[in-house]
Amino acid sequence: MEPYRYHAFVCTQEKGEGVPCCAAAGSFTVLNALHRELGAKALAEEVQVSSCGCLGVCDSGPVMVVYPEGDWYTKLTPNDVGEIVSSHFQRGEKVARLLRTDYEAMKAEMVDHHHRYLAMLQGKDAAGVLPDDVNEMIRGFMPSRATLTALELDVFTAIGEGGTAKQIAGKIQAAVRATEMLLNALVSLNLLEKRDGVYTNAPVAARFFAEGTADSARRAQLHTVNMWKRWSTLTDAVRAGTTVAPKPDNGSVEPFIAAMDHNARGRARAVAQAVEVTGARQMLDLGGGSGAYSIAFAKAAPGLHSEIVDAPEVLALANDYVRKAGLADRISTRAGDMLSVPLEAGKYDLVLLAAICHMFSSEENKQLIERAYAALAPKGRLVISDFVLEADKTAPRFAALFALNMLVGTRAGSSYSEPEYAAWLKEAGFAESKRVRMPGPANLMIATK
Repeated sequence: MEPYRYHAFVCTQEKGEGVPCCAAAGSFTVLNALHRELGAKALAEEVQVSSCGCLGVCDSGPVMVVYPEGDWYTKLTPNDVGEIVSSHFQRGEKVARLLRTDYEAMKAEMVDHHHRYLAMLQGKDAAGVLPDDVNEMIRGFMPSRATLTALELDVFTAIGEGGTAKQIAGKIQAAVRATEMLLNALVSLNLLEKRDGVYTNAPVAARFFAEGTADSARRAQLHTVNMWKRWSTLTDAVRAGTTVAPKPDNGSVEPFIAAMDHNARGRARAVAQAVEVTGARQMLDLGGGSGAYSIAFAKAAPGLHSEIVDAPEVLALANDYVRKAGLADRISTRAGDMLSVPLEAGKYDLVLLAAICHMFSSEENKQLIERAYAALAPKGRLVISDFVLEADKTAPRFAALFALNMLVGTRAGSSYSEPEYAAWLKEAGFAESKRVRMPGPANLMIATK
């Protein structure tokens, strides 16, 4: 028995260029339309929706199979979804014009497709052709660069309610021919939609990439533009053993803090819950950036006061975030270098190092942790939030790649492993420490004095 009345499987298998597949035929738009329509009809708890791999009838995509009866809908468009939801899922009446019931022919089509696809893979392998997934990984910079250029030029804001290539080029002060190429590439990446020569923002771009929206992440993503420039020096950095990129100018501070705030807002509340801050009175937020963590911790513990220590140019931005959160009376700021600023011994119940340790060398982290230990009251806790590697430093992948980000961007920063953190904490005098795994790329190391 199915736990839901219906269970719909939508194929979202992506295959190489030129190979028929449901994704290329638009299955993601069908899937998104299905979720929206079920929500609108209050059927989300009656119909379970799952994306799935290849269903075999790739020339008839997008394909959806509905259980418990195993009904096959093929060649779907987003416009078909409303009819399926209202008829099949709401009234129990199948949409005959979209159903495929020629099961023998379907099986023959599946078997033929399987043999042809397998023969193609075997032929490519025999010829020594690079596998598609490896080739895609190597060329992964292309969609990234196209998106970053669009963000730099503020294309998504310029599009607004829609426009032609010529109109958009005029707004961003760029060549029409080149703008059209960029816009078409963004359509292929599902960030824009195009109809009769008019481009409009896809929902995700309208929400996150246009300026002025409640969830706009454009300014935060401009930090990635700066990262791109540093990553282009990776080969020379590997040879040199440290960053060779030019020192960033002051203009990089605002997008960096915006990026850190955007990332922190998504997890700061969860970190505060994992730490269990109830009862804590004094907190030190070293390198607190935008103040997102101090804000989350202060909201979680009404009696908590947090002090953020960071560079003056950062605190100018942090004070604004804190003021907008209505917590200026409970979150204070102090300018200083976290490795040398005077810290009152035994004052704090909590010391937080969020996205800080990866910026420093091993020796600097030892020094930082020793300073945190001295600043903590008895039974006080140090909370480190960072990209924690496994013992062999090859996983998780994000943390391993982020070590290279520190190579190209810092003098001696890196990602560090759980055993390294545990050793530093023990050497500093902490009685116990533990790793807390959380969703996302960052984990916690929590130590008690």
